[in-house]
This record gives sequence, structure tokens and C-alpha cells, in this order.
Amino acid sequence: MSAVLNPPTVAAAPAELDIAPVSGRIGAEVRGLRLSGTLPAATFAAIRQALYRHKVLFFRGQQQLDDAAQQAFGRLFGELVDHPTVPSKDGTQILELDSHHGGRANSWHTDVTFEVDYPQVSILRAVTLPPYGGDTVWANTAAAYDELTPALKALAETLWALHGNDYDYAATRVAPDAHGAKRYHEVFTSRLIQAEHPLVRLHPETGERTLVSGHFIKNFIGCNTQDSDHLFAVFQNHITRLENTVRWRWAEGDVAVWDNRATQHYAINDYGDAHRVMRRITVRGDVPVAVDGQRSRVRPTTARSAG
Repeated sequence: MSAVLNPPTVAAAPAELDIAPVSGRIGAEVRGLRLSGTLPAATFAAIRQALYRHKVLFFRGQQQLDDAAQQAFGRLFGELVDHPTVPSKDGTQILELDSHHGGRANSWHTDVTFEVDYPQVSILRAVTLPPYGGDTVWANTAAAYDELTPALKALAETLWALHGNDYDYAATRVAPDAHGAKRYHEVFTSRLIQAEHPLVRLHPETGERTLVSGHFIKNFIGCNTQDSDHLFAVFQNHITRLENTVRWRWAEGDVAVWDNRATQHYAINDYGDAHRVMRRITVRGDVPVAVDGQRSRVRPTTARSAG
């Protein structure tokens, strides 16, 4: 049985949190805690420490959270940010992911990497769930880096990729959702946003090296399309190996909090026409730093019209 890869430099979570790992390399359930924006400082510090260790934390039965309380809890991590193109719910900073309105993100991604300072933390709350299916899977991008061979690590640390919100919506979907595709073209890509990121970034809190990949990658800089596609497949396949993942079966009121700088995720679209509503907030991130000290950069774009 293999050991857990790339152990974080942070200490184990304090004893006052009841933490149960869900899989070997990523994910833990925190039990017996009611989330709010008024948590004691020591409790929140323990949550943050556990998050850096386990990459994604799950909290069952958080029905006490409404939109305002979810945002108040999120602000403990830092400044909340709106999605750059998709309107928030009712003037809040909440992104509603409604399956009846195109909210099916069933491909592997890290949130909003087309922004130069993409979010550090995402917080997702289950509001309405289908009678079956609709699980979410997360992958540990630090463990994925750590398991690379020395030659692949050396290659990865030289690569930079262009990320954009105008990715190919249908590329990895067996049966692309027509409504979701329409919303993607009219809303999600209403303004073209692009950033150049190193494939390997240094995590500012743990010092870990993590892979920055996912469906927002358009191409690797300096490579043609064919070479970019092959490189993407090599590193993305390491990220999404089953050993690096955790799958969560939602119940209404569940909350997941993940370190967006060290994970990817995939919302499984296996529930047909049933209704699924999730509400997400994100916390402002930092500009990634490569192993050689270079920082991610904005790729200037021109405005584009919807449709």
C-alpha cells in the first residue's frame, strides 16, 4: 500500500475538530460543527489548517446556512469575489448552479483559472438535489505533481499555459447539454478573459508544488496544438488518477470547502432531467508564482459581443 504523497508542511489539525478522512490522499469530513460567520478564531484556524492538509473539507447537515450566512462564513477566509461574467444571485456574491439553467460543470477544472489571481477557496452548499446521482469528485493536484517522475517534474516546471474562459464546451462531454451550451456562449464567454499560468505553482501557505491544469487550458505557450494536446493529456491524467480523488455523495444542507490552489473538481452529470441546485462562493486568490519566481500574467484581450 503506497504512502500518502507530498505531505503538507502544516501540522495536523487540532484535536478540537472531529475530522474523519474520506480517502487516502484527499478529503475529510468535519463532524459536529455548525458553520457560521461568528466561529471562534481558534476554531476557524483549525478549519483552515485542516483544509490545507486535506484539500477539501465536507460538513454535513448545515441547514442553518442561508445565502447571507454562507457569505459570512466565506468572509472568514478573505474577500469574496463575483464570477467575472456570470451574474450573481439576487445581488449577492453567490453563483447559483441550477441544472435547469445550464449549471452542469461536468468536466475537470479548477475554478476560474482564466483570471490571473483565480480564487484561493471555493465554498459550495447543496440546496436541491436529485433523487440519485449528482455527486462531485475532487482531485489532489499536489499529490499528482509529487508522483511524477523526475524527468516529468523537470518538464512540468518549464511549461506555461494559456487559460481562457472560451474553452471548448463540448470537448469532453459525451452528450453536450444544449441549454448549458447556449448559456456558455451567451453568458460565460460574453467577455473574453485570459491568463498565462505556470503548469507548476508554489502554494503560498504550504510550500507544496501543485499542477495548474483543467479544461480552461487553451494551449501550452510555445507549442503547437498537437503537442499541447499531448502534454495536457499526460499531466491531466496524473491529476485525475483514481488514487488522487475523492467522491462525495451530497445530502441537502451539505457544504464542501476546497483549496482551489491545490485541487480540481468534476460535477457528475448522471441524474437526467432531475433538478439540482448548488450555491457557490469564492474567495479572492493570489497571483501564482512558478518555481523560478516568475508570476502569472494577464493576457490582454479585446471585448467581444454575446452570441
